[in-house]
Amino acid sequence: MPKVSEDQLAARRSQILAGARRCFAEYGYDGATVRRLEEVTGMSRGAIFHHFKDKDGLFLALAHEDATRMADVVAEEGLVQVMRDMLEKPEDFDWLGTRLEIARRLRTDPDFRKSWSLRSAELTEATAARLTRQKSAGRLRDDVPTDVLIGYLDLVMDGLVARIASGHAGDNLSSVLDLVEESVRRNG
Repeated sequence: MPKVSEDQLAARRSQILAGARRCFAEYGYDGATVRRLEEVTGMSRGAIFHHFKDKDGLFLALAHEDATRMADVVAEEGLVQVMRDMLEKPEDFDWLGTRLEIARRLRTDPDFRKSWSLRSAELTEATAARLTRQKSAGRLRDDVPTDVLIGYLDLVMDGLVARIASGHAGDNLSSVLDLVEESVRRNG
């Protein structure tokens, strides 16, 4: 049996993630059955689960991939820029429409909650570091604790994701993000 190179394995993994992203976006978490994942990725269940322990593992790998990408943007430009990117290219974030399903699982499934929190910690840490730097530079309000600002921005992001997922991402959302940005800045 011929050996598969590391490059080939990485390419298959990327192909699976890209297909799974489309599948979760179109069918939601529960609707993204193994059969549909096979069809969309063009891979057998054996190939899919060679790379990922199970459907949760695949889903969480997507979450980690996105959290890493978003954390890089947050570190340089802030969480509001991530939200602006979502408005500019919603197709890059369409699978996040599964957030309602994620919220249900976070509430009811302790194992999923633990795995999800490990994956999303990177984004939270990047946001906290950026806000701390901005506060130290005198750019952000200092009358609101950093953890409250993070909660506020997370809440806005969840709302934005819900709006985009429901097809109601109107032109005024960019102005709403301007308002959000202004609300966390230091006056004067």
